[in-house]
Amino acid sequence: MVLIMEFALMVIAISATGVMSPGPLFAANVSHGLRDGTKSGIKIAIGHTIVEFPLVVLLGIGALSLEIFPEFRILISVLGAVTLFVFAFMQIRAVLQDGKNSISKPKQHPIVTGIAFSALNPFFIVWWLTIGLKLITDAMLIWAFAGMLVVFIMHIWMDFVWLGGVAFLASKSKRIISNRNYKILMIGLNCTLIYFGITFLSDISF
Repeated sequence: MVLIMEFALMVIAISATGVMSPGPLFAANVSHGLRDGTKSGIKIAIGHTIVEFPLVVLLGIGALSLEIFPEFRILISVLGAVTLFVFAFMQIRAVLQDGKNSISKPKQHPIVTGIAFSALNPFFIVWWLTIGLKLITDAMLIWAFAGMLVVFIMHIWMDFVWLGGVAFLASKSKRIISNRNYKILMIGLNCTLIYFGITFLSDISF
């Protein structure tokens, strides 16, 4: 029992570096949360889970490694950047076309956003191939193949709490900001996505 508690605290502490780090998923979550509240954050977390669980399993069975990842990193970086650019431009256009007192719903479903911004985020995958893989291998030394599930369960609840909580706070802030400031905030968030897209491309090493 003590071993489980110690390992759980380690997973939570280390996972926080990935879960709570600013990135495109966080910016998109705030964007959705401003309009749809907590439920959008939960849906984004579901999309994130759809990508994260198979990734953890593949790492656990040794199907993925840093040795084979460089062959796919360029593709992931380019597709991820294009996805961010398209999402950002669509969001900015929708904000600029909104009526004075209207807040339109995002055209992209939160689950789709969670899937795309996770699967096409090279930094997310690198985190699991390095830090996450260490946690998985440590857990598998203790609990064998069940170790990968132990790590996943200890990690994934933080995604739901964090993304849902941020979306909830974003929805509450909507009540205290003017329509003009709302539009400025939305444009700023989507410019952040464009920045991350540029970062994805600039990080490519040939």
